Amino acid sequence: MTNQVPGHNRLRVTRAGIDTYQQPVVYMHRDCEVCRSEGFAAMTRVRLDVGTRTLVATLNVVIDDRLGLDEMALSEVAWRLLDPMPEALAWVRHAEPAASAGALRAKVFGARLDDAQYLALVQDVMESRLSDLELAAFVAASAGDRLDHAETTGLTRAMIAVGQRLDWGEGPVLDKHCVGGLPGNRTTPIVVAIVAALGYRIPKTSSRAITSPAGTADTMEVMAPVALDLAAMRRVVEREGGCIVWGGNVRLSPADDILIRVQRPLDFDSDGQLVASVLSKKVAAGSTHVLIDMPVGPTAKVRSEVAADSLGSRLAHTAGALGLQLGIHRSDGSQPVGRGIGPALEAHDVLKVLRNAADAPADLRERALALSAALLDMAPGSSAGTGLERARSVLDSGAALAKFLAICEAQGGFREPPRAAFTADVPAATSGRIFEIDNRKLAKLAKLAGAPTSPTAGLETGLRVGDTVERGQPLLTLHAESRGELAYALEHAVTLQPFVLGEAP
Repeated sequence: MTNQVPGHNRLRVTRAGIDTYQQPVVYMHRDCEVCRSEGFAAMTRVRLDVGTRTLVATLNVVIDDRLGLDEMALSEVAWRLLDPMPEALAWVRHAEPAASAGALRAKVFGARLDDAQYLALVQDVMESRLSDLELAAFVAASAGDRLDHAETTGLTRAMIAVGQRLDWGEGPVLDKHCVGGLPGNRTTPIVVAIVAALGYRIPKTSSRAITSPAGTADTMEVMAPVALDLAAMRRVVEREGGCIVWGGNVRLSPADDILIRVQRPLDFDSDGQLVASVLSKKVAAGSTHVLIDMPVGPTAKVRSEVAADSLGSRLAHTAGALGLQLGIHRSDGSQPVGRGIGPALEAHDVLKVLRNAADAPADLRERALALSAALLDMAPGSSAGTGLERARSVLDSGAALAKFLAICEAQGGFREPPRAAFTADVPAATSGRIFEIDNRKLAKLAKLAGAPTSPTAGLETGLRVGDTVERGQPLLTLHAESRGELAYALEHAVTLQPFVLGEAP
């Protein structure tokens, strides 16, 4: 805290009760003494000192009487970070320019940044010294292939350096990750159960949905708690060998969560940032052997073999520089996996596979077995080519189910996934054969129905490329938690048409 004249540049701290996600925001009246004397305007970056804590936040200006001239209000994330005492006062001043501002501008104009520049930039990200506008500029400047191999590695190292790292001691620590873009591809809970049942450690941190109808953490959360802290996560893994927890709560690569906040509305793909995001979290989680599931298809995230080659090369280069053993499993990304798309619907599919139910989705089961086999074959001491047999054995015997339920209990207790209150079929307008399925349109429909915010919302379909349908036959079934959301999704289902039909043979 700086020494200030008593009463100058200080305001009483209140709570705004406004969720600004991860962006710290402070609210002040335009006529308050601090705003007038400092020349603050909307979107000004200001430094707040409250007790022993300091925060840089973005200013929003209030023009009516809902905020007093002697007070300032904090958004929820700012309130949590500052954690003020009752009746606390905040010292307010202009924030100093971020140390990385020059490097950021250089990147915008196409310059290469070195490891030190990326570390400075990521440190400023963590300290909220960069506004969301500046972060958006960095995300845009890094989009596509604008980060080379060395820059990707530098960004990854920086993201690791500013977070915590887990150490599991001697022995292999296995992990898998899917690059995404394939609705219903919820293999992670099955893979974790299989691998842990065979005695390996697999501490899986997973994300919530970014642009999809469900992330692994969203699906897992309808069956067990996922918002565990590091200590609780460690207890689960030490007890059961594996876990499936929300990565945002353990904050192993916290800078990534901040960048994702900006990436999400921009919807920019960057191979470099994707690699840094994935591998920084794997290193931070203490993983030694990582399998990357890379679905390839025209409406998946990776849309061609050329793109897959490029991303695979970047992943391999950075993993090698970090000392990670990496495997890449390319898979068919041309159509969805399983039947359900949405947190609870995907959870039902997962449980059917683990329970060896007669109506379990065969494609989800086989994908999970293939990924488990590839990961097991990577483990030190494994006999090459035995992974599939070992994986199938623990799945068929029920040992994988028992391990999954034990992990759920260790995380706080298992619960059966719920069902949506409202459903409606979407019929085929014409007869024909399915020639193509647009994954992005299916995902959009599931989101329009309310997923993932409404856990039981989404859609179900068992149709695949090559299937024939008759006019009036259901193409999919929408699930929603309210009549309004269901009607909204039904309205858009008419125009989205994720199934491309041609003449039946």
